This record gives sequence, structure tokens and C-alpha cells, in this order.
Amino acid sequence: MAKTALNDEVKKLYAASVKTPKFVSVPKMPYLMVDGQGDPNTSKEFQDAVQALYSLAYTIKFGRKKRGEESDYRITPLEGLWWSDDMSDFATGNKAKWKWTLMLAQPEFITKAEVTAAVKEVTAKKDVPALPKVRFEKWKEGECVQIMYVGPYAEEGPTIQKLHIFIIEQGAQLTGKHHEIYLGDPRRAAPDKLKTILRQPLKRLSRSKMQ
Repeated sequence: MAKTALNDEVKKLYAASVKTPKFVSVPKMPYLMVDGQGDPNTSKEFQDAVQALYSLAYTIKFGRKKRGEESDYRITPLEGLWWSDDMSDFATGNKAKWKWTLMLAQPEFITKAEVTAAVKEVTAKKDVPALPKVRFEKWKEGECVQIMYVGPYAEEGPTIQKLHIFIIEQGAQLTGKHHEIYLGDPRRAAPDKLKTILRQPLKRLSRSKMQ
């Protein structure tokens, strides 16, 4: 990710192998976040959340540029945490029950005051329904395993299973929420060319088996 305010250690979190799952340690980082529920393909709530995140992120960036503050950074990829109260909803494809948190990582120098000011500016200029739902907070994911998946979102299943099996074979257990980082833009790339980092938090059970 050229032209970014993220340090070298954090940049590694936005790269992954398409062949082999790799361990990463995700530090506490600031994010813009929106919670919601529903099918990402048809839910207006989902689309409103994406709009709110990007509207706010770009307003923060351009606001810094106007003030002569550091603004030479790239907006990070959209990220999503996914879960359901009944995890069988994923197996059955009951997307209406899927819950999610959409996120955009922010540079460490962004402040809560800047976010608050940007919210007011966006609100004054246009109607962004999900803007009041956006929160700004630091979040630490901890130790995870991730892999690069290339292809349609609906066909991620085997790669996710590969990730889970890898974790179990290392003597660890899955914990936390399924995490996806969208490096491709479905509006511009063919479905079979979309790149998505699939990440799964874990809990160590036997350090002797971990690498």
C-alpha cells in the first residue's frame, strides 16, 4: 500500500499469501466503525454504512489538507467483521440474519475531535443516513491467521475452511469474528478477479505447536 500513513508493521496486515495461511499480530488501531445486519447484496443498511464510512474518511482527509496538516495518506480498504447469533445461518445462506461491522482503519494521528468536526461537515452538506451510527474507537484484534482469496465473495467457503483447519492443526482454537478485508472493488473488477484477505482470530492452546 504505497502512499499511506500506516507504519511498515501495520502494512503487513494488508498483504497475504494465496497459498499458505500466515500468522499476524494485529495491534490496537483506530477505526471508523458501523454495525448492522442483513444481506450485503441487497441491504440498504449495508450500502448506507459503506457510504457513511467513506464520506467521513474523505472529509477527514481533505479537512487536514485544507488546514495544512498531514494528509498525504491513502484511504485504507473496507473491512468487515461477520457473525450471526446462530452460526448455521452461514451454512444455510440465510443472509438476512447475518450481522456485520464495517470498518475503515485510520492513521494514528487522527483525533476524535477531527472525526466529530467531519461528522458535522458531512451532515451539513448531504444526506448520509448511517452517519449517526458511525463510531470512532481503537480496537485490538490480537493474534490471527490470514490468507488471500481471489474470486467471487459467494465462493469463499473452501478457503475459509482451509484457514480454520490450519488453525486447528496448529493446536489452537478459533475465537472472535470472521474478518474480511476487501482489496478489490466489485464495481470495477470481474468477480473472479476480486481479492479479499480472509482473517480469523485464534487462541493458543499449545505454544509448542505454534510457529
